[in-house]
Amino acid sequence: MRLRGQNIAVNSIRLHVIIEGNGPEVILLHGFPDSAQVWRNQVPALVQAGYRVIVPDLRGCGDSDAPAGKANYTLDTLIKDVTGLMDHLGIKKASLVGHDWGAILGWFIAIEHPERVDRYVAMSVGHPTSYKKGGIEQKLRSWYAYAFQVPVITEIAARTFNWLLMRILTKNHPEIDQWIDDKSRPGRLTAGLNWYRANILRMLFSSTKHARVPIFGIWSCGDYFLSERQMKLSTLYVDAPWRYERIKNSSHWIQLDVPECLNTLLIEYLAQPVGR
Repeated sequence: MRLRGQNIAVNSIRLHVIIEGNGPEVILLHGFPDSAQVWRNQVPALVQAGYRVIVPDLRGCGDSDAPAGKANYTLDTLIKDVTGLMDHLGIKKASLVGHDWGAILGWFIAIEHPERVDRYVAMSVGHPTSYKKGGIEQKLRSWYAYAFQVPVITEIAARTFNWLLMRILTKNHPEIDQWIDDKSRPGRLTAGLNWYRANILRMLFSSTKHARVPIFGIWSCGDYFLSERQMKLSTLYVDAPWRYERIKNSSHWIQLDVPECLNTLLIEYLAQPVGR
C-alpha cells in the first residue's frame, strides 16, 4: 500500500505530506534513505486507534522539494520545516515519532520547542549528547557518516555496480529497491547526503540541552548502525518521564521489520497519560 498525500508550502519549499484520520495529532518523521512511505504500516493502525497522523516527506526526500546545497539541510532549517508545517495545519502541540535522522530531528524539536511536543518516541537514535558519548562501539558503527562527507566521490561510489555500496550498507534489506529507485532521481542522493554534511559538526561538537518532555526510546538488537549504549544513556539527559524498550528480531528498520510490535507499543504509549 502506497500512502497518498498533498503538497503544502512551508519554509520556502514544497513539502509532500500525508494526513489521515481524526483526533490527537501524531507526526511521524523518517530518516535516510527513507521517505514517508516507511511508515505505511503504522499510519492505518494509528488512524484506527483514533489519531490524526501527519507524515511529511522531509526536505530532499520522497516527493518533497530538494533544494541544492548543504546549507539548505541544517537542523535549524529542518526544525522550521516541521514547526512551520504544524503552524500551517493549526497544530499547537503534537506527539512526535522519529526514526534515524528523523529521530535526531525529533530530539532537537523536543529540546528546543518543548511547548510544541506532547511526548516524543525516539527510535534507534538517542539524545544528541548520549550519541556523542556512545563510546568506541558507536564511533565504529558510524563510519559511513564520515565517508558521506566527501562530495561527488561518495555519490559515484554509491551508484557503482548497481548500488552495491548501499546494498552492503543496508545488508540488502527488502526495502532496497524502493530506496534505490528514490535516490536514483536527479539530485536526490546528494540531498539525502546533505543531511549528514550540513550537521556533522553540530552532532559531534555542540552541547545540547536536556529534554524536558516525556520520551520513549526504542532500539532494536539487530541495529548495525546504532549501539544500545547511546540510546540507554539518554536517560541522563531527559528531565521528564523516560521509558526504554529493546526490540528483538528487527534490523535498524523497526517499522518495516516488526510493524505489529511497533504499532502495539506506539498505541499503548500514546494512550497513556504521561506526567511531566
